[in-house]
Amino acid sequence: MNHRTSKTYSGRCHCGAVRFEIVTDFPELTTCDCSICRRKNALMVKVHERDFRLVGGEDALSSYQFHTRIATHYFCKHCGIYPFHRKRVTPDHFGINVYCLEGFDPSGVPVRATDGVGMT
Repeated sequence: MNHRTSKTYSGRCHCGAVRFEIVTDFPELTTCDCSICRRKNALMVKVHERDFRLVGGEDALSSYQFHTRIATHYFCKHCGIYPFHRKRVTPDHFGINVYCLEGFDPSGVPVRATDGVGMT
């Protein structure tokens, strides 16, 4: 049973050009073994688009799409950091790179490995 309560977390890329906020209770974190996620080695939390707010830096974002071109992976075009992506299977959700969240410690949050390679 999850006893965490939802709260607002601030996040940013390395240089601070891209800033965002999310609201979550961190039910779980995920990893993915698809070709891009494996290379960026991010640990992610899934949030609905209503719980995501881009605070600043829209002009600093670069995007990348591949395969079905549904998922959109965002990167800061200045420092290259991946802060979040719009998900393929649930396009009304974002996958947030929790390493971009300020003051968040992922210790103790369950991690689920997702099968991105097997998605067709």
